[in-house]
Amino acid sequence: MFKIVPVSAFTDNYIWVIHDQYHAVVVDPGEAKPVLDFLEQKKLKLTAILNTHHHIDHVGGNLELLQQFQVPVYGPGSEEIPTVTHRLKEGDSVYLSELSLRLNILDIPGHTSGHIAYYGANLLFCGDTLFSCGCGRLFEGTAQQMYISLNKLAKLPDETGVYCGHEYTLANINFARLVEPENQAITQLQISAEKQRKSNLPTLPSTIAMEKACNPFLRCTQPEVIRNASNYAGKSLTDPVSVFAAIREWKNNI
Repeated sequence: MFKIVPVSAFTDNYIWVIHDQYHAVVVDPGEAKPVLDFLEQKKLKLTAILNTHHHIDHVGGNLELLQQFQVPVYGPGSEEIPTVTHRLKEGDSVYLSELSLRLNILDIPGHTSGHIAYYGANLLFCGDTLFSCGCGRLFEGTAQQMYISLNKLAKLPDETGVYCGHEYTLANINFARLVEPENQAITQLQISAEKQRKSNLPTLPSTIAMEKACNPFLRCTQPEVIRNASNYAGKSLTDPVSVFAAIREWKNNI
């Protein structure tokens, strides 16, 4: 069996390491040193790198890791990541033979134009698209693209673990409470997340069930979300994409 461990990088990034006693795969290594330190500490051999999108805080460690380990690098086929050896799109899959783990590829544009996710064995590695109680900024895609991508992820099984790229949970919860103050599930999530952070523990992984219950960006058809998004926009919003666009802009401006 394998474990999944978050290795901290920069101020709030998580590099996910999937490993057994001997082998490791890393997801979105923005920098190499914390990964190399972890591999040395655990006496692990790196066997693959998985990238979700081209941003430097997710791929910046690739080259240095490749100087020590000659391994395949998987990433989005439509984005320019020089170190990627296997360019992927929805419908493809990656089989990590050392860990007996198959991950299917989902196209989830919005944060970037070619962002992908890796999904399998009730595990979702979704980079900067879906966060705990939030979603990524629209740097390259449209509100409609991101809304479609998030709803694609929301259709995964409820028990799916959500392994995203940043520790943003508490800030996202504070915003979610503005959007949907009557939602008691958000209050419960806040209590548990604050306890975890006080103990210096990650709030991740989340689950798809938790995100559907708490994440305002997955709740754009809920009356309270629609009402408060409309209040923010200063006009009546009648379709979910408009509601999504309004709360994404609201979050950007906080």
